[in-house]
Amino acid sequence: MAPSNEEDPALDPTLTLSRARQGRVRLKLMVLSGPESGQSHALTRPEYVLGKAPTCDIVLTDKTISREHLKLTVHDEHVVATDMGSRNGSSCDGRRFTELELHPGTVITLGTTELKLVPEESAKRTLLLSNRDRFGALVGNSRRMREVFTLLERLSPGGADVLIQGETGTGKDLCAEAIHQASRRASGPFVIVDLAGVAPSLIESELFGHVKGAFTNAQSDRAGAFERAHNGTVFLDEVGELPLELQPRLLRVLERRQVKRVGANDYVTVNMRVVTATHRDLEDAVRQGKFRRDLYHRLAVLRVTMPSLRERPEDIPLLIDTMLEQTGRPPSTLSDQTRALLTQYPWPGNVRELRNVVEQVVNLGEEALPELEPADSERGHSAADLDLPFKEAKERLVEGFERDYLRNLLERCEGNISRASREADIDRVYLRKLLKKHGIEPSGGA
Repeated sequence: MAPSNEEDPALDPTLTLSRARQGRVRLKLMVLSGPESGQSHALTRPEYVLGKAPTCDIVLTDKTISREHLKLTVHDEHVVATDMGSRNGSSCDGRRFTELELHPGTVITLGTTELKLVPEESAKRTLLLSNRDRFGALVGNSRRMREVFTLLERLSPGGADVLIQGETGTGKDLCAEAIHQASRRASGPFVIVDLAGVAPSLIESELFGHVKGAFTNAQSDRAGAFERAHNGTVFLDEVGELPLELQPRLLRVLERRQVKRVGANDYVTVNMRVVTATHRDLEDAVRQGKFRRDLYHRLAVLRVTMPSLRERPEDIPLLIDTMLEQTGRPPSTLSDQTRALLTQYPWPGNVRELRNVVEQVVNLGEEALPELEPADSERGHSAADLDLPFKEAKERLVEGFERDYLRNLLERCEGNISRASREADIDRVYLRKLLKKHGIEPSGGA
């Protein structure tokens, strides 16, 4: 369990999940509007009755609510809500219901009071860092990435939907696939829909499918992505590009796991997990009226934010070595000077841009290395170095790389010189010499 989010604890991904090892989620009910707005109730018992009668388990004083209005039956990862014959009814997404299965993120309305089911806030405590340096195809040993790996370890085994956020090129697609591969659905299909790459007129058919004759060129029945992902995972990349008119249909899929093909009369029930990703600020899109608020809250119950490469420059050496390994090249393929340049560049295109540059250098040689402007914080230092003789300027650049590399290496190896020597593939005596040169004191054993 992890620290709560001060901005909106209900939406913090690190709250989740768990009794994660058992794949269970502790749930609570938040009051979003009405006289009790701001209250929350941890759902620790099997059953609750909501209403304005003093004898109810959760008392709501809204005058439009019946004395005994709603019954909640609590399960591990969802809650079944049953209307108890109330006067004004119970509704979800504008539709009244008699019985409805609620999942984290679901908002229901009793009278004029809105209630939201969310993962239970945990007490603030330190997030234990994962001891791994990769999760699926994701690679990193920085604190930021190890926090991401901790979160992925917890949420992947469960079945709850996940929203992945982050800049373009940070590896959101790799994150989605890693979640699928680490889940209980790993043997099922992993269906990808890049909403930014599908023509708006075709998105509905791509997601929901169609029946023969539903529109011109619909010459046969076709299952959509949700049906094709039955017993597996569907990954909706760039969900922020989903047209506003189709967003209610996605909300229904998330709430009820039902889809209706274009031109069909009946809904089909599907069993799949939905993982979405976006580089857009969906909260801003909600404020601008370009994205439905209820859909955003349903998507954002469990969130993973992929850090930019600027936030984890200490991962660059490991990323470079991993990329070289994937192409069958040894670490010595790139010189120390080139590595130093790559480490100091701010990488606006993130890991994707780094990969493109590494592939370019591997295939064309280091003389083909494009001009890379250093990060703003390094520009003064680099500009001053340009006035120095070539040899001295190069030495300073390499020294900066060595110092950053060694500090990261020791942190990763908890100060253990023997382990650091093995990981860096350099002699222990030489490693000590480098540490002494840069005035770095190891804190661990020999």
